[in-house]
Amino acid sequence: MTRKERYEYILKYFREQMPEVQTELEFGSVFQLLVAVILSAQCTDKRINQVTPELFCHYPNAKTMATAEPEDLLEYISSVSYPNSKAEHLVKMARMLVEKHGGEVPSDMSLLLDLPGVGRKTANVIQSVAFGKSTMAVDTHVFRVSHRLGLVTKKDDTPYKVEQALVKNIPEEDIPRAHHWLLLHGRYVCTSRRPHCEKCDLKDVCPSVLA
Repeated sequence: MTRKERYEYILKYFREQMPEVQTELEFGSVFQLLVAVILSAQCTDKRINQVTPELFCHYPNAKTMATAEPEDLLEYISSVSYPNSKAEHLVKMARMLVEKHGGEVPSDMSLLLDLPGVGRKTANVIQSVAFGKSTMAVDTHVFRVSHRLGLVTKKDDTPYKVEQALVKNIPEEDIPRAHHWLLLHGRYVCTSRRPHCEKCDLKDVCPSVLA
């Protein structure tokens, strides 16, 4: 099976099985999505969804969070990974939004990347989920699944290279959903330590299984 054929097979499967798919993070605005994605780095969405309701109750938007100090946020996010650095990033991010963008989250990639705590993956998530752009966010799940399914090569050894390979081979209209397809497949089926190959519907075309 060629790589092109593998893409066609896998994308067809996901289109049929998950025609409508979205992030599992819970949020009420673009700002809240940005906060949730920043908090989710090296942490589970389940954990983030447990802490954000109380956080957003006190700091629902950039203007309110901009008035806080990092130690104020720690009370609500202490159970997430790296809470001190994330609290600092969130406060600085909120203040920059207020000072430079009227409290609104920008859709431009370069402006997003200027925000404290925002890397390329986070910026791609915001562009895709909040603004409907065809961007591919590559987290650890997407990176792992892309390699295991043979969608990328061994030379694609960085998240950015994987992103470029996926965007090149996935139709533009599928890209926003494809991030979630690969992420959820990695989260629940093709897990890191013990992938559930026995219940994977893609095992017949998976080079990791066939090897």
